[in-house]
Amino acid sequence: MSVNHTTTPLSEFLFIDKPIGPTSHDAVETIRSMLGGHRAGIKVGHAGTLDPLASGLLILGLGAATKLLGRLVGLDKTYEVEITLGATSTTDDAEGPIEPSAVILKPPIAEVEQVLRKFIGEQKQIPPAFSAKKQGGQRLYKIARRGGNVNIKPHYITIYKIKLSQYKYPKLRLIIHCSSGTYVRALARDIGQALGTGGYVSRLRRIAIGPFTVAEALPVSIDQDTLRAALRNPDIILSTTQEWIKKEARS
Repeated sequence: MSVNHTTTPLSEFLFIDKPIGPTSHDAVETIRSMLGGHRAGIKVGHAGTLDPLASGLLILGLGAATKLLGRLVGLDKTYEVEITLGATSTTDDAEGPIEPSAVILKPPIAEVEQVLRKFIGEQKQIPPAFSAKKQGGQRLYKIARRGGNVNIKPHYITIYKIKLSQYKYPKLRLIIHCSSGTYVRALARDIGQALGTGGYVSRLRRIAIGPFTVAEALPVSIDQDTLRAALRNPDIILSTTQEWIKKEARS
């Protein structure tokens, strides 16, 4: 049974809490099927991909609201991340082969805090080889999986805040507020390199996109009535976004 929108064209946002495992595309397809699938002709898109091993807030646009997603894609993101030190990964997360590092000394917390402070601010970041960035019209992860030569160009990002939540070697848990386009996997890799231990993302959860938090989101496996009640008016969402942008600019 699909949601009935025969009288009014569908144009809404939906906040989803994506679990670990499915891709962002999988989440889109799950909601699309609840709306009647491709046969219903309803478009569904999202404002920012989450890797399969990541969970958290995914903003979906339904119907005509898919055209408005571009106004949300560039918002800052906030993540909870667990970095495992003392090893590296070809994908910079737990999905790739893990290679233990030869660590002689475990960095004390004072050194960790000092290194983290160096990552605050605008900086150049080299995306992971296994990423959706394109090279010659092809996704980097497809080239990397074939064993091809990946030429990764750095791009500018901004890390606004890093909060150290917990540190018990080899686990380092952080809350990171960053600009859109930041690869947390690459940040984990670079922090590990700076500490001389290596590091990769072992857990990642997006807890906010701009002013919107994962506390407002619902699981992907929702029923029809819950889906109807959870639809968000685009005018209200975009107005909230603009007010938040103005407030951030003043602070």
